[in-house]
Amino acid sequence: MADYHDDLRLAHVLADAADAATMDRFRALDLKVETKPDMTPVSEADKAAEELIRHQLQRARPRDAILGEEYGLEGTGPRRWVVDPIDGTKNYVRGVPVWATLISLMEAGEGGYQPVVGVVSAPALGRRWWAAKGAGAYTGRSLSSATRLHASRVAELSDASFAYSSLDGWEEQGRLGGFLELGRAVWRTRGYGDFWPYMMVAEGSVDICAEPELSLWDMAATAIVVQEAGGTFTGLDGVHGPHSGNAAASNGLLHTELLEYLNRG
Repeated sequence: MADYHDDLRLAHVLADAADAATMDRFRALDLKVETKPDMTPVSEADKAAEELIRHQLQRARPRDAILGEEYGLEGTGPRRWVVDPIDGTKNYVRGVPVWATLISLMEAGEGGYQPVVGVVSAPALGRRWWAAKGAGAYTGRSLSSATRLHASRVAELSDASFAYSSLDGWEEQGRLGGFLELGRAVWRTRGYGDFWPYMMVAEGSVDICAEPELSLWDMAATAIVVQEAGGTFTGLDGVHGPHSGNAAASNGLLHTELLEYLNRG
């Protein structure tokens, strides 16, 4: 099995640099915010953090490709770094501390590119989560000070905690009925949103979560953390990995039921 320790260490260095840049502008009164063509916000901090990560990767891994939310794909080859400089920009620009930098390394293989390293760093929450293929998932302040993550063992939907982002996307896709039925069937629902529900699935504090519309950079890092914690990460179509344009994550025991509800419409 390949050893991704050096790549994981690099991802932590990149996350450290991004954390410093994003925290420096968090809650700044003169923060500049623009609207992208899809009507989502992008701040100067999003752009600065991605530029910083790209420059460091170009020096440290010049042969690797880079795909980022703000500046697209650069380079080719079997290894591709995937970056979301600030996942949760709407929270960031409003001063809500639930946002994170997502950094993943993906490798080409059977079935296309798959994540092999992932780091999710949420500096305003004082939290970081990470994983490497075959090495498990962890949370902590650093590689040397970490706790291993394990998904929950909740086996009954009526005992499960379900996290989601919002209702709009489910309604737009004609899936709202199944979503609401699922909400009635579980023990608890909470709209935490963005990266956080996936990290809570990985650490066992939430049992299932899903979002109806996502991009690769939203999912690459979170997918491997969930998987290495013993959970399951698929699209709503049941295809494993972060390539379906949407996501469903669970402790594995509840995944079939999760998908059944969300595909009822």
